[in-house]
Amino acid sequence: MPEKQFNLMREILAAPSPIGLEGAMTYGVLKPYFDTFAPEDWHVHQFKGHAGIVLDTHPGRDDLFKVMIIGHADKIRLQVRSIGDDGKIWINSDSFLPTTLIGHEVKLFSEDPDHPGSYRVIEGGTVEALGAIHFADNAVRTGEKGVKKEQLYLELQIHGENKKQQVENLGVRPGDAIILDRPIRRGFSPDTFYGAYLDNGLGCFATAEVARLIAEAGGTKQVRVLFAMATYEEIGRLGSRVLAGELKPDALIGVDVNHDYVAAPGVGDRRLPPLEMGKGFTMSVGAIASEQLNRVIESTAREHDIPLQRDVVGPDTGTDGMAGVLASVDCAATSIGFPIRNMHTISETGNTSDLLAAVHALTYAVQALDALPDPHREFLDNHPRLDRAGTLAHQGSAKPDDEEKKA
Repeated sequence: MPEKQFNLMREILAAPSPIGLEGAMTYGVLKPYFDTFAPEDWHVHQFKGHAGIVLDTHPGRDDLFKVMIIGHADKIRLQVRSIGDDGKIWINSDSFLPTTLIGHEVKLFSEDPDHPGSYRVIEGGTVEALGAIHFADNAVRTGEKGVKKEQLYLELQIHGENKKQQVENLGVRPGDAIILDRPIRRGFSPDTFYGAYLDNGLGCFATAEVARLIAEAGGTKQVRVLFAMATYEEIGRLGSRVLAGELKPDALIGVDVNHDYVAAPGVGDRRLPPLEMGKGFTMSVGAIASEQLNRVIESTAREHDIPLQRDVVGPDTGTDGMAGVLASVDCAATSIGFPIRNMHTISETGNTSDLLAAVHALTYAVQALDALPDPHREFLDNHPRLDRAGTLAHQGSAKPDDEEKKA
């Protein structure tokens, strides 16, 4: 990946955008980036209840076939629960494994009590739980038991008298958001990188890059593309369903990280799909994933020699690809992603080739939809019919024609 693109990705991933406070990524990084390439007649939709944004190629053209591509800007957050007399700031672990948090540097964002709406950042703190191995139960020392989420606290090195008051004087209050402090770096192996919050700044990066490539190619004619940066995904995908409900897309593609199951420890007996970092982007099959939409993505990827891996999902994709059905909007939908390792840790690891594969596959898929004679009728009239499936005979069940003649 060129350095310019990598720096953009780093900037997106580094934006402090915990759940409910996503504006740093959407308004601070992505919207200004849109301004560098979007034609004047494209429009950015803004919303009252959250900081999600949508870049619209044909505002107001509800007659066009609408395709929504969604990344989510919210990051898993830790939150202040209470402040102890000893100055410990007790925190929750949200969607992190408590053990993976210990010792890592974080940033605490506190609203100024005297000036609501004004925020300050406190740096230099670390997440702790046990204090030292010497204070841990023997079962924890040996690994038989782990760290409980109730044991986690933020260490700000407070000392002296009135420790609790010292913390309160900083304006720290229950509910304050905390995020991990680890900007991405290039990895040791070729095309790799690691750091915090690949989930899911990568989806926003990919969506923004598709928008840029579509703009540079001259836009679309009969497809209205909605490049969406959603909120609240990490607490139930509550933001993307609002975007879908408001703009009512005809086709919807969620873009999110996926797992490298091949490298995942201890899951071999689960017989999971052999998704692997460095082998291309992933495409969901199952749940509400549209076979018609998947066919377009897979066909264009194959045409352009873009590596693709099929992922198997059950009743739920687990991504913003569900936004249409959750918002009761009739649309063909699917979910694509990129295999990463160590999801929901400070050292998430990805491969730039998978990311670029997703960007170009999505770009070509949008252009393929734009080239259809009538995208609306295409999806109305061409649902798969398994009652018309051809017979695939067993290879040894019949003799070749020449052998039949000899007999």
